[in-house]
Amino acid sequence: MSNPKTNNSGAPVKVSAADDKYRCFLNRELSWLSFNERVLEEAEDPHNPLLERLGFVSIFRSNLDEFFMVRVGGLHDALFVPGASIDSRSGMGPREQLDEIRPEVVRLSERRDKAYADIMERVADYGLRLSGFRDLTRSESDYIRMKFESDIRPLLFPTILGKKQPFPFLKNKEVYGFAVLETKNGKRRFAIVPSLSPMFPRSIVLTGMSGTGGVTVVPVDEVILHYFADIFHGYKVIEKSLIRIIRNTDLDEERVYDEELDYRSHIAEVIKMRKKLAPVKLELSRELSEAVVEELCSLLKLGRDWVFRTKAPISDDYIKPIKEALADRPELFYKPRTPQRSPSLSETNVIPQVLKKDVLLHYPYESITPFLNLLQQAAADKNVISIQMTLYRLAPHSKVIQALTDAAENGKEVDVLVELKARFDEENNINWSKQLEQAGCRVVYGIDGLKVHSKICLITRRNGKSVQYITQIGTGNYNESTARLYTDLSLITANRDIGVETSNVIRKIMMGETVAESENLFVAPHCLQNRIIDCIDGEIKKAKNGEPAYIGVKLNSMTDVKIMERLIAASQAGVKIDMVIRGICCLKPGIKGYTDNIRIVSIVGRLLEHSRIYIFGSAEKPDERRIYISSADFMTRNTLKRVEVAVPIFDADIKARISGIFDDLLKDTAQARLMLPDGTYKRLRTGKDDFCVQEYFYDTAESRNVQ
Repeated sequence: MSNPKTNNSGAPVKVSAADDKYRCFLNRELSWLSFNERVLEEAEDPHNPLLERLGFVSIFRSNLDEFFMVRVGGLHDALFVPGASIDSRSGMGPREQLDEIRPEVVRLSERRDKAYADIMERVADYGLRLSGFRDLTRSESDYIRMKFESDIRPLLFPTILGKKQPFPFLKNKEVYGFAVLETKNGKRRFAIVPSLSPMFPRSIVLTGMSGTGGVTVVPVDEVILHYFADIFHGYKVIEKSLIRIIRNTDLDEERVYDEELDYRSHIAEVIKMRKKLAPVKLELSRELSEAVVEELCSLLKLGRDWVFRTKAPISDDYIKPIKEALADRPELFYKPRTPQRSPSLSETNVIPQVLKKDVLLHYPYESITPFLNLLQQAAADKNVISIQMTLYRLAPHSKVIQALTDAAENGKEVDVLVELKARFDEENNINWSKQLEQAGCRVVYGIDGLKVHSKICLITRRNGKSVQYITQIGTGNYNESTARLYTDLSLITANRDIGVETSNVIRKIMMGETVAESENLFVAPHCLQNRIIDCIDGEIKKAKNGEPAYIGVKLNSMTDVKIMERLIAASQAGVKIDMVIRGICCLKPGIKGYTDNIRIVSIVGRLLEHSRIYIFGSAEKPDERRIYISSADFMTRNTLKRVEVAVPIFDADIKARISGIFDDLLKDTAQARLMLPDGTYKRLRTGKDDFCVQEYFYDTAESRNVQ
């Protein structure tokens, strides 16, 4: 849509208002598939260590699974909704989007299969193979049969379909063996064998049995499928394949709200409902006849177009034993990196230090430990009155929960918002909420119709007769595990104005309400989108007055039409705009007369770029530059449908540091891709002295601690 329309003679024709509206925008779902293609490029990239490339194959699959569960599932639902909404970025309806998605998934899946085959061919050079049965030696086959008969077969419970046995329920993302059987009198039956049990391993590892001293990994799924003739003794196996279905999980929790249940019990019921929703995708490990596929689709109530054949293993269970078997080959992995101590803090008591000066932590280059220490010290500090936090996703063995329970048991007032609607973390959050309540914390679960996605923590202390606030506001979750994998920023400040406003945000959340106005903080859903637009308009005004004007933004995704429209207006006014957007980006840069002044790059690499930074104002006037960090992307779901917080940076040193971080991100040529006017991406890698910003930040953090 970026190219001018012409008639049959090639002469330009008038562009309709509708065409003009969509000229600069991309469809959200197709933009997401483009992002996952960039993930796949990392699997194909020979610059990456071999087994890290294998990891990207797995990430590509996991991403695609969630895309089908949420986005494709939602589009399928929309087909049955009268007057279903049109995508505001592209003008496409649900059917049009599904028609565009399918061939892209086929294309990318074929690339995935090719990348997998290339990686495994190279893995074989290290004496390891992932094997089916054709390539096994006699001794290996005998050992596999022994393991099957002793450890696996007794735990299998196959189903043969018939009049008295309907098609069984297949769990989301789990692998099953499927076969077409023929009886002695020529009748045909379908058979299903669950291939998952906590009692047997997901792979069988054979070491040195081939006589070469190498390692062979055999997936248990393939073992079960191989022995179908033994499992279904008395039948002839006509066709067989491993199968895996993806179910729609896009369930509106509010729409199915049951007033008879308390909210935590309601979310538990929603989880159960989600597990039973309709299939949206079927994967096959082997070709099946068209008649069989059609019948399978009929039984699953799934369209034929949503059946995909995969040549790569149908599950990723093989990856862990391969990495374990080759753990002594460091060249196959990224160089190990350890989060460093923050240069802004000593290892002694954190509280007095943050009372004197604001602190910025940059994960994972710097450790999350100072924040965890702050919580633990607050839990024990006799002057601390209360701790309030919002929790979205947590680590499996959360030190944050431990600190909060310690604080409650020490007599502090502890108020916690646990967002039970954090997608796919609902069960974990239900369990955490129970643990907090048992320790004496006050726990609330969210606000009607809104998710609380903000990352805020407020510690309130007595200071003689006055009150001190220590506020932490970050871009990422309070999760020690992902703090080693995601790039995030965390501000800790004793600024009183920030503390008072954060206290008001938390107070409203605890009452099930939202903040209508806030002077310093941007707080969605009422005063974040409009405040961002005001900041953009401020830069437009500067540009029109002939003053230096600049906008710099780092996000995970951008889909908000109102914000994108103002960015287009800013570009047209002459504002220079740089954006680092890892994932979905529905705005196209470089379109003449519209987005000429917008440059967009995506960085996909070793770490998941997760921090959000908003910069308004030219570097030529650093004192006038306004910088915010936030939990919110420029997506309508963040700006209007969640509780999000963006915090201004007041400390001059931290402002300069964040400006430097952003400038360094723009310099990346190793992992960055430049978005082109047609919405495609071009790698910036030159092959000579490429600059990898993530490795640079690691090196810088390490060098600070060496000095």
